[in-house]
Amino acid sequence: MSGLADGIFAIVMTILAFELHIPVFKIATDADIWASLFAMSHTFVSLILSFALLFTYWRAHHFLVSIYAKTLNVGLANWNALFFFFIILVPFTAGLLGEYTYNHAAIIIYGINVIAIGMTLFFMRRYIEGHPKIETIELHVDELVSGYVRILFPVATALLGVALSFINPVISIVLFASGIIFNLVPASTNMIHRVLVDAVKD
Repeated sequence: MSGLADGIFAIVMTILAFELHIPVFKIATDADIWASLFAMSHTFVSLILSFALLFTYWRAHHFLVSIYAKTLNVGLANWNALFFFFIILVPFTAGLLGEYTYNHAAIIIYGINVIAIGMTLFFMRRYIEGHPKIETIELHVDELVSGYVRILFPVATALLGVALSFINPVISIVLFASGIIFNLVPASTNMIHRVLVDAVKD
């Protein structure tokens, strides 16, 4: 399962670059080339955003399937299949977002894709922890909380991004990015955990 995941993620992350097209001119000046690249800036942003998204979810999936769960059954394989389905949609939804960055439909479709990936991973983890025949490694409660926060934070920012797309599409893109950046920063969950602990104490 881990090998299949690595292969799927590698292919999907590579396909993202297919949206980048070399500008064609009969006679090109430096200004023409720079102008054409600037016109592709939305595509570049979508590519970087989606590549980082795929990397964080590959890392999370690798932990769940290769480290956390020590056994595999049909149910877990089915959850993986659903997860992979939403993963392979990323190049399409990313391309849509790159082409129609300020269009509500493109933002909503991309956001739904992110939400679907995150929620599938969430239920996959719940299935692993709740199934009596799937063995798992022991984790401290802080590690368990941290894992769920990392899975659900991008979902929350995507939901908010979809909701706010009707007000300002730029805010939606910033929210999508914030959910990804959160998972790229090692100490981010520690900050959230401290906030939750302080809230419980109060």
